[in-house]
Amino acid sequence: MSDGQTSAEPPPVTARTRVGRPLLSLALASMMDDVHAHSGGVYLLAADGPVLEMAVMAGLPRAFAVPWERVGLSAPIPVADAVRERRLVWVPGEQEMAAHYPRIAVVLPYPYALAAVPVATESTVYGAVFVTWPGAHPPELSDRERDHLTAACDRLAVRLERAVQESVPLHTESDLLAAPALAGAADTLGTVEAARMAARLPYGLCSLDLEGRITFANPAATELIGVPSADLLGCTLWAAAPWLNDPGYEDRYRAALISQHTTSFVAMRPPGEWLSFRLYPSTTGLSVRVSRARSVAEMGSRPGPGDTAPRLVTISQVLSLAGALAEAAGVQDVVQLVADEIAPAVGSQALAILGSGAGRLHVLGHRGYEDPHVVECFDGLPLAERTPGTQVLTSGVPGFFESREQLERLYPEWHATPDGFAAWAYLPLIASGRPVGTCVLAYDKPHPFPADERAVLTSLGGLISQALERAMLYDAKHRLAHGLQEALLPHSLPALPGIEAAARYLPATQGMEIGGDFYDLVPTQGLAAAVIGDVQGHNVTAAGLMGQIRTAVRAYTTVGQAPEEVMRSTNRLLIDLGSDLFASCLYLRLDRERGRAVMARAGHPPPLLRRPDGRVRVLDLAGGPLLGIDSAATYPTAEVDLAPGSVLVLYTDGLIESPGVDIEDALADLGRCLAESGDRPLDELADDVVRHSATTRERIDDVALLLLRVRERPPPR
Repeated sequence: MSDGQTSAEPPPVTARTRVGRPLLSLALASMMDDVHAHSGGVYLLAADGPVLEMAVMAGLPRAFAVPWERVGLSAPIPVADAVRERRLVWVPGEQEMAAHYPRIAVVLPYPYALAAVPVATESTVYGAVFVTWPGAHPPELSDRERDHLTAACDRLAVRLERAVQESVPLHTESDLLAAPALAGAADTLGTVEAARMAARLPYGLCSLDLEGRITFANPAATELIGVPSADLLGCTLWAAAPWLNDPGYEDRYRAALISQHTTSFVAMRPPGEWLSFRLYPSTTGLSVRVSRARSVAEMGSRPGPGDTAPRLVTISQVLSLAGALAEAAGVQDVVQLVADEIAPAVGSQALAILGSGAGRLHVLGHRGYEDPHVVECFDGLPLAERTPGTQVLTSGVPGFFESREQLERLYPEWHATPDGFAAWAYLPLIASGRPVGTCVLAYDKPHPFPADERAVLTSLGGLISQALERAMLYDAKHRLAHGLQEALLPHSLPALPGIEAAARYLPATQGMEIGGDFYDLVPTQGLAAAVIGDVQGHNVTAAGLMGQIRTAVRAYTTVGQAPEEVMRSTNRLLIDLGSDLFASCLYLRLDRERGRAVMARAGHPPPLLRRPDGRVRVLDLAGGPLLGIDSAATYPTAEVDLAPGSVLVLYTDGLIESPGVDIEDALADLGRCLAESGDRPLDELADDVVRHSATTRERIDDVALLLLRVRERPPPR
């Protein structure tokens, strides 16, 4: 998916510039022409934070990129990755786009290839450029294309640096770039003779510009569509004919422009005539052939007509942001996604998410405030207090304040600490018919909120509220599950004569972060018993069954059962409980006086033994099947010599299993770690082992570790 060397975070931009359209237009047009790309755009770092702003775009309507007009540097899109990692990002097709950038693929699910390149000097990052090709582009970016794009972006960065140094008073235009190198006569029927020829054609012919506006229509087209020529020219096809005002038809237009492939659709002109539309794209617009549908099969391929037609901007924003919020698990994930995705898109510089409980407001999270005390004044505020946040929450009506004067005029009694911002949007978060909180978006300058923007923000508030409700439920379950697991695992290990012990437990980093791994150390009749196990699953059921198994092992140990009997009894208990889950287990009885350990194993990874001389051995012991499978299973035992200074390492499979890592290699790596660090204090050694594990950062499974060291015997008196 990507090329080039990755690096650390880009150095901070010490000088920023807003460049005018001519410089960026010419640079982008030259790049696209050199590599034969059909569209592209330039992003520049904003002056108000770690945000990329689109400066110019060519080859496609700017409306296609509305969801990404302003994006945070941490947003999962190619241009942000290119800036953040200072490398060329290559996405060869729609499958790779769906795999690596699903939010873009949801909005633009068409065949095309994309490259994003940072615009940066050695010391300063200014932004990024992206260019796209039709889906027929080869799956690999050629060396020529890579070199041309990289060199062109380097030249652009030098020109931007020079503009900063010379303090050139330039500015950014936000309208669509019509690059000179790609411009030209969009209407190929411009001559009188060509127009006469088109008038004689028996089928309809239209010419559309990149925005979808009709620039030419022959008489057959106006007759078939049923709209006079004067009413067609200058309008989009779906606006000129109400029966074409359907997002499915508009999607075909987008598909043709982005993929540069011919597309078609069939639509019914009232009262009952079916027309076929075939779209032929180029880099300057589209030619559309209109004819009567010839067959039932052709009519059956049409997209379903709808009664309403959401505009492209609204569809794109909702799909992209809904996809982003659907990935949020906990409340802090929602806060971070709103900060990364929504706030930059609507131009907000700070946000706070407020929840409600016990008749009071609670701050769930915030971003962008230099002084956190400004937000903390909301925490614990009674809902009966008349403030913008409480009023919006209790009434369910959003509040938009275009200036500080307007806020203070409407809430003169609200004497909050000045937060340094000049405009605010307070959005009620209503989920399942009940208020769950308030989202506050703050702007650093006075900000008008026209009706269409208020509608979009209110809709986004609905998306945030649904995500927040799910996240709050997830966090509540998460706390409950962790409380259960902490109650079931031993809080400390008993002090046993002649034996040192240390244990560690690391929850999985995915899902509920709870599992069925367990360990225990039990003193018994002058000896010591140790157990470690892993119940299948990562949920509350697995944790509850883990507690039952641990309790059973303790009980059977206390009554004096031998290791093989402890395993058999626990196996029968698990089957009697009727659980569908299985468990692996390793149980051992330590006899320090004899320097021996008797072990029984039920499908569990083999323990490791580090001898006093530093050699490490994998104890590949005989054993029986997993617990909970066969009620008649037996579990043979094996004896192991334990010289003073020996260290036994008991662990669950999460310590050594990781995607892309061979288990044998992981065991060998663990053995090397033990050989090098095994003489250290046991608590330090336990930390070294889990830190050395390949699964320390991203774990699909939880990890349990139990270390036992046999101490030197004291000399006789």
